[in-house]
Amino acid sequence: MSFWGNFSLNEISLLALNAGAYLLIFLLPGRFTPQVRTLSFLWGLTMGTLFDFTIGGGLVDFYVVNDTDRYEAFDVMYYLLFAPFGYLFFYFYEVLGINRRTFILYVAAWSVVGVGAQWGTTLLGIITFQRGFQVPYTFPVFLITQTVSGLYLECVKSRQPVMAPAKKKSAKYVLRRKFT
Repeated sequence: MSFWGNFSLNEISLLALNAGAYLLIFLLPGRFTPQVRTLSFLWGLTMGTLFDFTIGGGLVDFYVVNDTDRYEAFDVMYYLLFAPFGYLFFYFYEVLGINRRTFILYVAAWSVVGVGAQWGTTLLGIITFQRGFQVPYTFPVFLITQTVSGLYLECVKSRQPVMAPAKKKSAKYVLRRKFT
């Protein structure tokens, strides 16, 4: 594994995308319990990496990540982008109050977001398709991963609370001074 082949637009893009994604997570209100927050990051990382190794570089080899077929340090930066997507999927699932009626629409919307992100990474040169693979072919993959993610979150919700208890408002201390 090399550190990087050449430092170009795709490496700069990965740094900017990671900084932006993790900054967004930091700025969002913390709604999850620490266990579920950690789980959402690990779930996003695991699902993304599993399918990426299966379709992208492992069994089928439909695309190349970054500059070469060999693993580079910036490939890790690419894989770290999957974690915030897992968190955001869980986060908006709860914020929007997704239920049985809205589940399919939510999964379809996130699949479109995934295809859009995949398209963006091809424009930035982070991913290069090969063997006739094209961006629209990723839609069924995203449908599968998002459906499994939603079902997994429902399973977790059935066993434990996922939302952190509301923080109690602290009493405000006001300095009251009499001016005479």
